[in-house]
Amino acid sequence: MYDVNDPEPKNSPNGTTEGLVFIRQIAIIILLALTLAFVSLRFFMQAYEVDGLSMETTLQNGDRLIVWKGTKTWYNIRGNTYIPDRYDVVVFDRPLFIENGSDSVDHLIKRVIGLPGERVVVSEGTVTVYNDEFPEGFNPDLEQEYSESFDATPGEVDIQIGEEEIFVLGDNRNNSLDSRRFGSVDVVHVTGIAEFRLAPVGAMRKL
Repeated sequence: MYDVNDPEPKNSPNGTTEGLVFIRQIAIIILLALTLAFVSLRFFMQAYEVDGLSMETTLQNGDRLIVWKGTKTWYNIRGNTYIPDRYDVVVFDRPLFIENGSDSVDHLIKRVIGLPGERVVVSEGTVTVYNDEFPEGFNPDLEQEYSESFDATPGEVDIQIGEEEIFVLGDNRNNSLDSRRFGSVDVVHVTGIAEFRLAPVGAMRKL
């Protein structure tokens, strides 16, 4: 027997209970952390590595990005269709009929140039967008920082964009697989917007 003044033995039932409670709390914390990570990756943000040269010089092969998915998730929750803005750099599902050098490449990254309902014409090295605001057309590349990457846009394209579609081009216009080849992209296939470059460390910045 123990004297009433003696400390409680380490193997007492109460000590065992406290240990189980502590283990349970740790398990709950780990479960919550894993759940939060899953939800964040599934609905709010995603890491992405640039594969290829189509977005030079804005992005380089191997750059690591954070893709923001939260805005599209919010639109989906409200039952609305999310349409990216012009000039957003978007990540989207690679069209199944397009070969991209590697079957492991599931997504492409390009810049939004044309919006739903607009007409886009690529001719004689220039992109022209026609819409209600500019019925005579305008060149979306004028005075844009990314346009320093090229002198002209090759190709001959005349396309009317659907109501839930976007027209995308790579910043490296001479070496980009984009809407000049596969047409407009249905916004349902857009993963999100490339918001931030994480690596290389010396080139970290908001896009």
